[in-house]
Amino acid sequence: MIRTLSGATFKAVLSTQPKLLKDITLTTRQLHSTYDVAVVGGGIVGLATVRELILRHPSLSFILLEKEKELASHQSGHNSGVIHSGIYYTPGSLKARLCVRGATLAYEYCEKKGLPYKKCGKLIVAVEQEEIPRLKALYERGMKNNVRDLSIVDAKGIREREPYCRGIMALDSPYTGIVDWRMVALRYGKDFEEAGGTVVTGSEVNDISIVKESPAGSTEGMKYPIAVRDKKGNEVRCRYVLTCGGLYSDRLSQISGCSQEPRIVPFRGDYLVLKPEKHYLVKGNIYPVPDPRFPFLGVHFTPRMDGSVWLGPNAVLAFKREGYKVYDFNARDFADAISFRGLQKLIMRNVTYGIGEMYRGVFIGAQVKILQKYIPELSLSDVLRGPAGVRAQALDRDGNLVDDFVFDGGLGDVGSRVLHVRNAPSPAATSSLAIAEMIADEVESRFKL
Repeated sequence: MIRTLSGATFKAVLSTQPKLLKDITLTTRQLHSTYDVAVVGGGIVGLATVRELILRHPSLSFILLEKEKELASHQSGHNSGVIHSGIYYTPGSLKARLCVRGATLAYEYCEKKGLPYKKCGKLIVAVEQEEIPRLKALYERGMKNNVRDLSIVDAKGIREREPYCRGIMALDSPYTGIVDWRMVALRYGKDFEEAGGTVVTGSEVNDISIVKESPAGSTEGMKYPIAVRDKKGNEVRCRYVLTCGGLYSDRLSQISGCSQEPRIVPFRGDYLVLKPEKHYLVKGNIYPVPDPRFPFLGVHFTPRMDGSVWLGPNAVLAFKREGYKVYDFNARDFADAISFRGLQKLIMRNVTYGIGEMYRGVFIGAQVKILQKYIPELSLSDVLRGPAGVRAQALDRDGNLVDDFVFDGGLGDVGSRVLHVRNAPSPAATSSLAIAEMIADEVESRFKL
């Protein structure tokens, strides 16, 4: 993994786990105080974007600032690891186009860089007759989105692909795959470093403002009018700023005068894991047919690159933006979420669903019962509690899930030099290289790079 130190030097330290990250080499570079572009946020979207920008503009200087000690520590390293094919999204929508292109780019990138992945496929399985119309509608949607190799299979076809899965009809998506997205994100960071970029970790930005004086010792006047400061008092001067803050994207936007909305509300997803002796039950991804009445997808079976199999997740409100455990709590995060009218409306519309999600999170037998609809041989004794992830869900004041990309600048002079990525909706990892192209286009258009 890439680790960097703020101060006089920049170091990328070789990780010992996992071994597949061993190609990230040790380097040392002098850290300057002025840059053409500062990017805030070292998740997969920020890393993909800063990589894209430096490859397009090698003559410019770039710095990436990340608040954690390591890159890709949160959503990028706590997701299911699926390379999605683009079935679910509205035809012609930005999400659909970015996912389909992003999947193609992801496979090409992994091949080029020697990163391991598996095209293990996915079945979206109907287990009730009432799900058949929704399944066929999904097929039509996937075809309109140009999803590769998509087909409908019957019960026999399901058994041929997943011998222990039972259903009456399914969508077969062999182009769906799995990968370690954190490893991919770190490779983006290495590309950025090799192109001359600088990464600083442990730098939690809390101020972005216009300054009226030149940096000390500078002979270039006001070439770098933006000051980016972190909680330790460190300052970087730059011409332009791009933020890709994930779970903190709304707060980063607000410090430069942007609207409080859309608001980020954290939802935790708790996974179960299949015991190793039961891994034979699952070959590829097995998903339910989405129910449009509910805001989230539902539990599914997901094989992992390390050979494990994750089951889930549920979706419950997290009491901390980076709260991966049930009892993780942050007073500010909790108050921000509960006091937001948009969340209150979302909860009121989905009270029964929400109670069910919480119940299944506590009593895993209830979650196993749902999973048994797809693999009847699964039993409670076959599973253990597993990891969790936290999703940065953007909500508007009416309680609607913000399902599109949101860019914002800010007020006054700052707004002309700052671009905030307020929302990069799922599947951001799959779409990361395509999203990076889109954000880079937006940066070039706004800042005239």
